[in-house]
Amino acid sequence: MKKQLVNNALFFCTLLIPFISIAQYPGQHLNKLSVDTKVPIKAYAFNLANVRLLDGPFKENMKRDEQWIMSIATDRLLHDFRVTAGMKVTSKSLGGWESMDSELRGHTTGHVMSALALLYASTGDSIYKNKGDSLVAGLAQVQMVLNQGGYLSAFPQHLIDRCIAGQQVWAPWYTLHKIMAGLIDMYLYTGDMQALSVAKKMSAWAYEKLRPLTAEQIAVMLKNEFGGMNDAFYNLYSITGNPKDLKLAEIFYNKKLLDPLAAKQDDLGGLHANTQIPKIIGEARGYELTGHTKGKDISDFFWNTVINTQTYATGGNSDKEHFAKPGQLSPHLTGYTQETCNTYNMLKLTRHLFCWTGDETYMDYYEQALYNDILPQQDPETGMVCYFTPLKAGVFKVYSTRFQSFWCCVGTGFENHAKYGEGIYYHNDKGVFVSLFIPSVLNWKEKGIKIIQKTNYPKSANTNLKIITKSPIEMPLYIRYPSWAVSGASITVNGKSIKIKQAPGSFIMLNRKWKNGDNIEVSFPMSLRLVATPDNPKIAAIAYGPMVLAAPMGKEGIVPPAPFSDPLKHDDYYTYDYKIPNKISNQLNISIKDYKNWIKPSGNDNSGDEFSIKDGTTGGVLTLKPFYEIHRGRYNIYWQFK
Repeated sequence: MKKQLVNNALFFCTLLIPFISIAQYPGQHLNKLSVDTKVPIKAYAFNLANVRLLDGPFKENMKRDEQWIMSIATDRLLHDFRVTAGMKVTSKSLGGWESMDSELRGHTTGHVMSALALLYASTGDSIYKNKGDSLVAGLAQVQMVLNQGGYLSAFPQHLIDRCIAGQQVWAPWYTLHKIMAGLIDMYLYTGDMQALSVAKKMSAWAYEKLRPLTAEQIAVMLKNEFGGMNDAFYNLYSITGNPKDLKLAEIFYNKKLLDPLAAKQDDLGGLHANTQIPKIIGEARGYELTGHTKGKDISDFFWNTVINTQTYATGGNSDKEHFAKPGQLSPHLTGYTQETCNTYNMLKLTRHLFCWTGDETYMDYYEQALYNDILPQQDPETGMVCYFTPLKAGVFKVYSTRFQSFWCCVGTGFENHAKYGEGIYYHNDKGVFVSLFIPSVLNWKEKGIKIIQKTNYPKSANTNLKIITKSPIEMPLYIRYPSWAVSGASITVNGKSIKIKQAPGSFIMLNRKWKNGDNIEVSFPMSLRLVATPDNPKIAAIAYGPMVLAAPMGKEGIVPPAPFSDPLKHDDYYTYDYKIPNKISNQLNISIKDYKNWIKPSGNDNSGDEFSIKDGTTGGVLTLKPFYEIHRGRYNIYWQFK
């Protein structure tokens, strides 16, 4: 993301803290919050520590994520903080957006703390907690040496002063949000009390900094991107009950964006997308803690607007990080679509809305984005991640470098691949929602029951669920019936077929007394479908079940030395040159009405998810395969039909 000043706000991606609002707390050290949820809840998130991934592509991504995070030295993550405090340093600064000439320096350290906390919860391995504790201890020392009323950052406080004055600066509150979010996560997921102490001191500094400002000064300050500061302060308030934390969250209410949304006005076209999404998550959190329905109204309207008018087939949004004119997506199939931070944050917002409603629609989107934008983000050879998921015909993914990039999407990427367990299962007072079909084990300790899910989904339409319990338990099991599963579904319990009364786009309820060893087989036959752009029904992606299919387009014109990793300076990332050969095209001389007649299973890998598509005029044949499997080469997703 290039440093561009538009309307006095520097635009780039952001992230928010892991979902803690109506989940059981992810650590035994916490008995309850100081502030209870004030709104009705239909589905509660499970403690992440109660879910373990089994072998499959998600666990493979998590392992590569672990290796990368652990390879980054703690001293390098603390380097810029220590320099700012005038402390002695013996390590080198990290590169890219973490270099000493970057005004965003320090944001990655916050992301890494969050990722380490998530990895500890996801695996139980203390190596991640220990590294996180070391980062917290180092930051506490910096905060003490700075001795500025609790201020803590890798840049001097005058960057905040420039932001308040409306002067050009690269989003200092954004970075402080990442640091606070990481500290809160370390407290919630690992029980690090020092992390909570440091976060409280940061909040005390912020309160004294902002308390004297007029409404006009606040409005000027909020023109600059501030990430999810409102969400961070709401979450801190939920822990502390301190009314000053609540006041700080309310200070970061951005009227210019939020008031029109509350009035159900869509003014999103042209706005920097990920400047806005975290603000909505903060309002969703505020609704949960205060009961004020304005936050709910804003969240509902924003989510539906973005999904219906701004979202590509893969679940991502934005072109060069900005929203399009409502519904006008076909002109925006470029090399700079789908900043993955946006998808990260839309998934956070989606979890809030699902918990309020239990509506399967939200999990349909969650699955769409998870399989087609988050899972494909990571390079399986190196573990590096991409910033954009480009959609122009013939592009390829450009991945980060291990120690030199540290874009915003690297930071959210650290978290994306550390927390796959958080969206698979939910519960109400009675039973379990099986929302995603990912190999995993759920341990619902309070009920004395385990669910082992084994599946090769989405390579296979089948999922197996096995019940483990010491004594029989009567409990409903709610199994998601995806809206794309128009070919029906089948379920057997211990080999006996179960009649399904529900329709696609709902949850199938199995209510019975479960015994140890009970076996549930679920199948959702997959079929081909088109996902067209809202403004042009003849420009469409091809999907099979939950998977968006893409055509590999070879490697012609991709020239070493750095064809798939970012060789550019951190302020030149919009200059990707894909060098797309002229012969590559997304034109198909096929009528959109009978597209299925030209797409046939190829069966090359015996998985049932690979197809060939034959152009009706030229006779040329292309292979179609799941997009998440395509790496280090050109591809195409959207097609122009007749």
